[in-house]
Amino acid sequence: MDDIASFLGSHPPFDAVDSGELARIAAVTETEVSARGKAIFPQGAGPVEFVWVVRSGSVEVVHDGRVLDLLGPGELFGHASMISGLPTGFEARAGEDTVCYRIPSYVIRPLLVRPDVLRFVARSIADRSEPVVRVAADPVADPVQSRVAALIRMPPLVCQGSEPIREAARRMTERGASAVLVPHGRTFGIVTDRDLRTRVIAAGLSPDGPVSAIMTEPAYTVTADRLGGDVLLDMLERYVHHIPVLSAAGEVLGVVDDGDLVAAESRKPLLLRRAIALAESQADLAAVAAGLGPVVIALHDARVAAEHVAAVRSVVLDALTRRLIELAIRDAGPPPAPFTWFALGSLARREAVPSSDVDSALAWAGDGQGAGDGQGAGDGQGAAGYLARLAGAVDDGLRACGMPPDAHGASASNPLFARSLSSWQAAARSLSEDPTREKALILVSLIADSRPVFSTGPSAGEGLWPGQASPEHPQLLRLLARFALSFRPPTGFLRNFVVEHSGERRGQLDIKHGGLIPIVDLARWAGMAAGVASASTMERLRAAEAAQTLDAAEARTLMEAFGFIFSLRLDHQVEQLRRGEAPDDFIDPRTLNPLARSYLREAFRAVASVQAGLSAELSHGVRWA
Repeated sequence: MDDIASFLGSHPPFDAVDSGELARIAAVTETEVSARGKAIFPQGAGPVEFVWVVRSGSVEVVHDGRVLDLLGPGELFGHASMISGLPTGFEARAGEDTVCYRIPSYVIRPLLVRPDVLRFVARSIADRSEPVVRVAADPVADPVQSRVAALIRMPPLVCQGSEPIREAARRMTERGASAVLVPHGRTFGIVTDRDLRTRVIAAGLSPDGPVSAIMTEPAYTVTADRLGGDVLLDMLERYVHHIPVLSAAGEVLGVVDDGDLVAAESRKPLLLRRAIALAESQADLAAVAAGLGPVVIALHDARVAAEHVAAVRSVVLDALTRRLIELAIRDAGPPPAPFTWFALGSLARREAVPSSDVDSALAWAGDGQGAGDGQGAGDGQGAAGYLARLAGAVDDGLRACGMPPDAHGASASNPLFARSLSSWQAAARSLSEDPTREKALILVSLIADSRPVFSTGPSAGEGLWPGQASPEHPQLLRLLARFALSFRPPTGFLRNFVVEHSGERRGQLDIKHGGLIPIVDLARWAGMAAGVASASTMERLRAAEAAQTLDAAEARTLMEAFGFIFSLRLDHQVEQLRRGEAPDDFIDPRTLNPLARSYLREAFRAVASVQAGLSAELSHGVRWA
């Protein structure tokens, strides 16, 4: 009884009870042992005549088959049904082998109606009414998660190119349409209400002219099966507000606009993107960039999925970088050779969060070997010097905007990351043939995570790494697989987590290096083995599943773990932004609610299991024989 009284007295609401009353409660308290998975009471039972306190183990709160919460030692349950006299609103189920203290209602009821204890009880019931872990958004209520075909509000409005602008505007008004499509061979032109304002009224153009004179052609189109969130990213990246939707057969089904896709909070990135395009100086851009943090918070509060929030942030960073390059070219004059600016790392994967810095690279047309070698035909040397100054100006602008370039030197202003395109291609071949050189795999991981952001000439392709080359180099894949085992999920110590043991981070968990990087590295290896170089982590895992470089269970495990850990990371950083703190990746596991802590632990274990399987295959030469 002394042990029971001591334990209860160290947890609310019993910490408000004197020792004599605690002893009376302990004298009638029973100990109940439940094996993992056993129901302590079912949903709809009762009203119950006991309350329970978790002594050890954990109890799942389950509603309609879905786990809403996980209760740990010292937490109380069953009191809502006992006090209200109503059946239980959830099932209480042992999440593992669990010991609970069961206290009869006749003893506990007088305590729970005391004013000082009642506040605790009311708060705990209110908190329990909302799910602790976010669930997938309802596709009907959330257009971002809907197929874009479901968002079309009316059939397409089509007119011929020879039709007068006045007539097209009249038909748009009658139909309540904000855009009209104009057939043009195998493609379509598009005229929007914005075009009528800027290209006709503001420009003083006669409304009797042909509508083809003001159309944008070809209009960018999407297929009907695309998700609304992906189409929104297309709008942000291309700076358009209307996109025609095509059937699988190429038929126009209708046009969606930004209003169809997003709620008011989610329109803010579009306004930010417009402000970036209008900025005339680094100071202007710095003022605009100050609004990116509040936009991330607003999207998070609107329950937009974490990966989508990161993708929106990445697209806005792309726009910011492009505008800084344009301003640098305006000040320095035209470049002596065409070039392409690449995003690297998390920004290239469109997974940039508030703590992410900006990794970048440059490639220019010509045969020079690097920015500092002085070699190359034509304007290679001139391009190197010019682009070194341009990259420095862009880096300065990013710093002014609060988006620092990579602290480890993965920046276009570093000669190692500014080369001619032929030099990048030679480097990729060399790394494929001899990946054992010092830091070669780190460079491979950066080159593989590359995406063009700005180009003054012909496209340099989808990325710096040749996408289909990797499967031909088993040694490279073997070493990439070993590289994917470099970071291990932190399981083992404080409540099954490895945390920092000293310094200012004592007791904290590095969720990036411990949780996300192992998955990112596994996805890079598996994606490259499937012939996919530059892509997001999720896209790589889907490609690996399709190509069977990962079996379906492994791929799904990694995708679920990545989604959960990524959400937890963004939750943590959004709260830091609210408090005006610099965002980081260090989380104290003790601050997580029990359900999140349990899910995180299981995610780490799942990733470690995939790594163990890969390690065994490497040891036995499987896949690389």
